Amino acid sequence: MTRYLPLLLAVLALVLGVELWVFDTGGLTAHLLLWPGLALTMVGAWDLVQSSQAVRRNYPIIGRMRYLLESIRPELRQYFFESDLDGTPFSRAQRAVVYQRAKASLDKRPFGTQLDYELPGHEWLTHSIAPCQPDPASMRVQIGGPDCRQPYSSSVLNISAMSFGSLSGAAIRALNEGARRGGFAHDTGEGSISEHHRIPGGDLVWELGSGYFGCRDARGRFDPVRFAEQAANAQVKMVELKLSQGAKPGHGGILPAAKVSPEIAKARGVPQGVDCVSPANHPEFSTPVGLLEFVARLRELSGGKPVGFKLCVGHPWEFLAIVRAMLDTGIVPDFIVIDGAEGGTGASPPEFADHVGMPLRDGLLLAANALVGAGLRDRIRIGVSGKIVTGFDMARVMALGADWCNSARGFMFALGCIQAQSCHTDRCPTGIATQDPIRQRGLDVDGKAARVHRFQANTVHALGEVLGAAGLLHPSQLRPWHLNRRISRNESRRADQLYEFLQPGSLLGDAPLPAPFSDYWRQVRSDSFALR
Repeated sequence: MTRYLPLLLAVLALVLGVELWVFDTGGLTAHLLLWPGLALTMVGAWDLVQSSQAVRRNYPIIGRMRYLLESIRPELRQYFFESDLDGTPFSRAQRAVVYQRAKASLDKRPFGTQLDYELPGHEWLTHSIAPCQPDPASMRVQIGGPDCRQPYSSSVLNISAMSFGSLSGAAIRALNEGARRGGFAHDTGEGSISEHHRIPGGDLVWELGSGYFGCRDARGRFDPVRFAEQAANAQVKMVELKLSQGAKPGHGGILPAAKVSPEIAKARGVPQGVDCVSPANHPEFSTPVGLLEFVARLRELSGGKPVGFKLCVGHPWEFLAIVRAMLDTGIVPDFIVIDGAEGGTGASPPEFADHVGMPLRDGLLLAANALVGAGLRDRIRIGVSGKIVTGFDMARVMALGADWCNSARGFMFALGCIQAQSCHTDRCPTGIATQDPIRQRGLDVDGKAARVHRFQANTVHALGEVLGAAGLLHPSQLRPWHLNRRISRNESRRADQLYEFLQPGSLLGDAPLPAPFSDYWRQVRSDSFALR
């Protein structure tokens, strides 16, 4: 409770000042204690009752220092507010853009670009001399293949997987209410569906991890009856089977017994006060065919809702084996979400966060090419996630083959995340990543829901403006040749010149294939993730 110490000291000073004043024994000391104590007590009391800024509510008086630094522009703001603790430049501009769009403030910038156009790695979209104006209402994608009886019209930007347990109940309610207002989807994360998801009523993508939380039996195995009951709810629009996540692919998880509260135990279907374990692998299948049969089973149990899987691509041959199994069995998922290794999480070993898993661009190119080459791309939608925050971030991956984008980091910023990097300590200063009810009180659900809604709407609007500048009406019209990348000080190339793109059905013949397909495609098998 040390965060309340400045307020307690102010109250103490006020009490002592009043006592000295009443008994007329303090003189100047009484004045020095009374009036500053009174002023600071009033400031702290106001911080406690206001709801617009969670940091001030959780850190009365002292929390104002953050907003003081934020208000000093531009020099101090750049170094104290927009810089990252690890020195990386990712959030300096993007976090500021999220805050501006979430707060409906001006998101324009003077003096043009702050980037060096001549540095290798700089990317841009080509624009048209005849721009157009896309309809914001058209920024959606239909998800559901021929075996799906309840297809879902999804926004092109949705909330990525973040579980109740990792996030507070207040944060979940704010996210879901924002999704409800904006008509976009909220991925539950593998922590299952809680009452905090249910109360607002926004669209849900129910993520099933290896622990099968929300639909497991006493042994932790998949329970089809419980799954069917949950999936039948109209709020659940799609079911996503999580194979791995970008921040720690191939790594299981554990929620310590001390953190398994009654609410979390109820949502996940686990005993309270017992370690809650997510295995590294799924016990329900061990082969590509088994995976697809489980997908088909989930689709049938859900009443024909779209079912797909999410993964961070690892061994290329394993993904190709899944595609081979699709051809051999005729079972096709409705969607696949590619999670990049650059994605974030509340806690991950540094080795996994930095050096395990395929980055988003590489994973997306492999998946999209494999589906095109197998003649399956028109039946399967591709979603992506991994440091996607701005309209250009979305356009860039859509030019390489994505149909829609999920964002976790952007919506965290919209909630008010200040990247305190204390997610794993249960002491989040903004009430977002904590189960402490007092800290959660600092997060105003209605106010943050409005910011979530505005951030999504304004970012999709920005995507539409970028598309319009390129003379396009919908993200599906983006192609690799719209994206350019500088590779040296004196040379740039289009994405279709940098990367290999397969022709439809090219994996089905005997023609020579580019790497990695030439290395693995003819060696993969449906009944095993291993090569022949």
